[in-house]
Amino acid sequence: MENERKFGTKQIAITAVLLAICIISQVFKNLSVFITGPIINACIALAVLMVNLPCGIVLSIITPITAYFIAASPVMAAVPAMIVFIMLGNIVLAVLTEVLLKKPFKHGGNVFKIPNMVKAVLISLAKGAFMGLTISLWLLPTFIPAESPLRGKLPVFQRTFSLYQFLTACIGFVYVFIIYTALRKSETNFQKSDS
Repeated sequence: MENERKFGTKQIAITAVLLAICIISQVFKNLSVFITGPIINACIALAVLMVNLPCGIVLSIITPITAYFIAASPVMAAVPAMIVFIMLGNIVLAVLTEVLLKKPFKHGGNVFKIPNMVKAVLISLAKGAFMGLTISLWLLPTFIPAESPLRGKLPVFQRTFSLYQFLTACIGFVYVFIIYTALRKSETNFQKSDS
């Protein structure tokens, strides 16, 4: 338990690498939400699983800010308060990953188990529902002016910040299961060769 709370060089290095991956992926944000979204969700979950919850929360807060500066969408420029709710949606994913997946992932063995997959889908659903309720159903309809040309694209934005959030989180967890398994295998092989 003490190790979980520790925030040393290794934890900072892993968090920095994951943040760098997030920032690089954001360059492609305007190509498709299905490129950047899964990568960022995967990095947040991996930060929680490989380091600790505070690292996952750090990524949850920083990534919407970097997204705004790297590839701000017109809707984010029109309703900058969205950034706060994107942060909160990411934090929902991080906290639920800690609560529902951290223990089964730390126990070792195959993480590709039905209960773990169901939990990953539930975490994704919680993030999508939170962002759907706060951004899609409240923030955007309330703060995009009626005369704005963005108003005509409201259904697209609403889908992006609800259904697509759920889908990109699900895809991100597929990456998490694969990457976590590969990293644990390589760590085990390294320890065997070292002894």
